[in-house]
Amino acid sequence: MGERVFHFEPDQVAYFEVEGWKAYYDHAWIRLLRLIIALVQAQFSIPFPQSWRAAYFVTRASAAWAPKDHDMGEIEPHLRSFYALARRYSGLKFDVNAVAALELRYWDAHRRLVGSDDKTEFLEAMIALHAALFGLSGEQARESAELRVEANNVLDTITGGTSRDPAADWQRCQSLLQRCYRSLQAAAQP
Repeated sequence: MGERVFHFEPDQVAYFEVEGWKAYYDHAWIRLLRLIIALVQAQFSIPFPQSWRAAYFVTRASAAWAPKDHDMGEIEPHLRSFYALARRYSGLKFDVNAVAALELRYWDAHRRLVGSDDKTEFLEAMIALHAALFGLSGEQARESAELRVEANNVLDTITGGTSRDPAADWQRCQSLLQRCYRSLQAAAQP
């Protein structure tokens, strides 16, 4: 049996991610679980029934993260379990512990920097995560990270109640994530 080759559909991943953000901010954990199942199948080729396990780990991490006074020690083990499955099925070669820690670093930077004009730390966290996860250099990961940070900035206007047109901004988030994942796909191709 040959080695798996990483492949995903950027537009599907962007769609499921935006819908997952909506479910997360609505605290609709069952809906989030279903969307993450579809997301991990589309992004990391995790087959059924393992996609249920992967989605469970992400949903548990997300639910544990939701309170402002969350326990960081409860979140990272769920992320490690998720990334172990992602590595097993995706064809990607990454350090599970490092990527889980970088994911949590991204979550933390995003939350702390909402409303801040200086998103440098957030951008650096995204570059590091995309580089480590997809086997890219920092320069190769920069465009996707910039687009991801921009999508999160738009998301923050929606969740912060400052968006003038939430429906249009949700569409903008999806468009930015499509461009983000297309950039990653192009950079990750052999």
